[in-house]
Amino acid sequence: MLTHFNLVANTLQIRESFAGTCCQLRDRILVTLPLFHAYGITLGMNLAISIAGTQILLPRFDAGAALKAINDHQPSYFPGTPHMYMSLLNHPRLGEYDLSSIKAGISVSAPLPTEVVRRFETLTGGRLVEAYGLTEASPVITINPLFGAEITGSIGQPLPDTDCAVVNLDTGEKILQPDEFGELIVRGPQVMKGYWNQPEETAYALRDGWLFTGDVAKMDGAGFIHIVNRKKRTITAVGYDVNPRDVEDVLYEHPGVTEAVVIGIESLYYEKTIKAYVVLEEGETVTAAEIIRFCRERLEEFQVPKVVEFRDSLPKTIAGKVLRRVLLEEEKKRSL
Repeated sequence: MLTHFNLVANTLQIRESFAGTCCQLRDRILVTLPLFHAYGITLGMNLAISIAGTQILLPRFDAGAALKAINDHQPSYFPGTPHMYMSLLNHPRLGEYDLSSIKAGISVSAPLPTEVVRRFETLTGGRLVEAYGLTEASPVITINPLFGAEITGSIGQPLPDTDCAVVNLDTGEKILQPDEFGELIVRGPQVMKGYWNQPEETAYALRDGWLFTGDVAKMDGAGFIHIVNRKKRTITAVGYDVNPRDVEDVLYEHPGVTEAVVIGIESLYYEKTIKAYVVLEEGETVTAAEIIRFCRERLEEFQVPKVVEFRDSLPKTIAGKVLRRVLLEEEKKRSL
């Protein structure tokens, strides 16, 4: 249950974190995130209203339509998902559009590959940074600074008036020291009242004023947070715990790859085997062996995918988040 207070507070927190950088009075915002989603409401609609800004609304994300909207209406701020930014960068007519008005992109909903950041910033001259949140927090909790030090792979620092801590994974107690791994917990004015008619789930998620996120993370001495994994997403392969993001970041470095995701599948000999789902750039011909060799040159052996499946597209939510559970369900059916 999110209150009006939660949503307004989160909007003001984001605006304050942008102070002097982007989203100034009467700026233009390209809104492609769906407005039924907390990210679209807060990072798009509410933020635009709070600055008396102009919303450039697209009813549904389409890379060509988004490029035309940027070219024609010159927004300075474009919140989106990694999938949206990748779709723009891979559009066959990208070179026909002027994207120089974009001063900032805020990526949410999924880990942001470093290669996407590099390409986007080279193209626009603006910044693309990763933010992190949960619907239960209206939704934004942390964001990377738009200017200044860039911490690769970090989800940034807590928003104003937001406290974050890392606690013991097993007990949920004892706030850990910097750079120790544990469960990320948060508190602030944007945190929900609870789950509707679900008192047990609410009591588990909200404890002593803290929201337990279910994400494994570490925080450095400067307050920058690194998400290691969802507690349930870690792949145990050959006796080692593998963070899918580490593998996916390498896959995105391959010049022929436009999208990639990895999951753990059942193995005859080990707990799990790493499988990569890969979408290639249009016109590219790459073999599974080449993908595996590319990864082997850049990863530890236990991190290397043993199976590669090429697809035309990956299953996603309307917000552009890859549906790993769909892929896991497909694999489960195959093993029956």
